Amino acid sequence: MSKFAKKKSGELPAVSTASLPDIVFMLLFFFMTVTVMKDSTVKVENTLPNASEIKKLEKKDRVITIYVGAPTQEYQSTFGSEPKIQLNDKFASPSEVGDFILMERAKKAQELQNVLTTSLKVDKNANMGLISDIKQELRKVNALKVNYTTYEGDAFNNIN
Repeated sequence: MSKFAKKKSGELPAVSTASLPDIVFMLLFFFMTVTVMKDSTVKVENTLPNASEIKKLEKKDRVITIYVGAPTQEYQSTFGSEPKIQLNDKFASPSEVGDFILMERAKKAQELQNVLTTSLKVDKNANMGLISDIKQELRKVNALKVNYTTYEGDAFNNIN
């Protein structure tokens, strides 16, 4: 009789699952740290115009966004169908834009406060008078770096 048994040639060793919880938690923490949550829900119709000369904004943490457009169907019964300004998750008047910019600027780090860009996401059917009022309020609070968000394309497609 032999003391040692011969291994069978076709058997694979069992897979160790001891490190599986560590891997799962490591992936969970990774996705928790790199995922960015959505800041606000767009409550206005926002069909952006086309433009041929565009440039992408590189650093999103330096951008303050203002939406302008007609309220969506669910808000038209309350706010009407005229174009409105949306600041974060609420509708506002042009006179509130300056205070909004100052509050958003105060939330940012000190070194970013002087390099902030105001991004206007304006529906192509919004009237220019409202945009002019917004720009006047931005001048009052010295927010002079303004960006208009558009789609890349032929600008002549914007003509109705």
